[in-house]
Amino acid sequence: MALVGCVLGWPSATHGQQATMPVIGFLSSGQPDVFAHLIDAFRQGLNEVGFVEGRNVIFEHRAVGNEYDRFRAMADDLVRRQVAAIFANGGTAAALAAKAATSTIPIIFYMGDDPVRQGVVASINRSGGNITGLAWFGIELGAKRLELLGELLPNVTVIAMLVNPNNPDTEHELRDVQEAARSLGRRVLVLTAGSEGQFDDIFGTVAKQQAGALVVASDPFFNGRRGLIVGLAARHRVPTIYERREFPDVGGLISYGHARLDAYRQLGAYTSRILQRQGG
Repeated sequence: MALVGCVLGWPSATHGQQATMPVIGFLSSGQPDVFAHLIDAFRQGLNEVGFVEGRNVIFEHRAVGNEYDRFRAMADDLVRRQVAAIFANGGTAAALAAKAATSTIPIIFYMGDDPVRQGVVASINRSGGNITGLAWFGIELGAKRLELLGELLPNVTVIAMLVNPNNPDTEHELRDVQEAARSLGRRVLVLTAGSEGQFDDIFGTVAKQQAGALVVASDPFFNGRRGLIVGLAARHRVPTIYERREFPDVGGLISYGHARLDAYRQLGAYTSRILQRQGG
């Protein structure tokens, strides 16, 4: 997990005059209740530097569901709202939309892919412009998840992978997993789900195609429906590996990733430092 850029390098006045109580705009895929535990961790980071929601800072949420092409419209809406900062926590698509929407309002992103390759920042050490954040390179771990499943199930030759066709990170993660599968002598059955109604059919296909296990790709839309996905995996008796701890927390078999709660706390702290600079 890498901090990108330097928060404290920004000048005090990053854009126009701020309201008495600054507003942080959240650019997300899911509604706030889906990620309530993570937003609580973000609040904790803000509180460490003296910012408390409702007392001296306000949250404004924009969620797009699985319609990732709506991120730009939601980012534009936050810019019109004249928020003090945008927290783009909807992955690569949210970060790119926020970057395209404003060159002055501070943007704090949280994403699982390489922000340099995706064009979000100029470099890890110097992000450039008005953007910083955390990249945890979770997309890079897809191949490792496949390898772990192979160690758990050495006799399985076909492993399914559930991906979201609307996610710009999908192609990269899928390519890495397929390369790892070839090196391990396994075949990957690619299954796509772009809406909640497709999950039942997906797990039916896993059974029909006799895939012995399932990898769930790194995706904000899937994360927001972890209870449904875990329940279907259990019903169809499909050993499944996920990218985040929240899946095993609701009954999933195994995950391989990073500690999101700590990441959100850090991001809250970074955001509070930006707000301090604006008020300086």
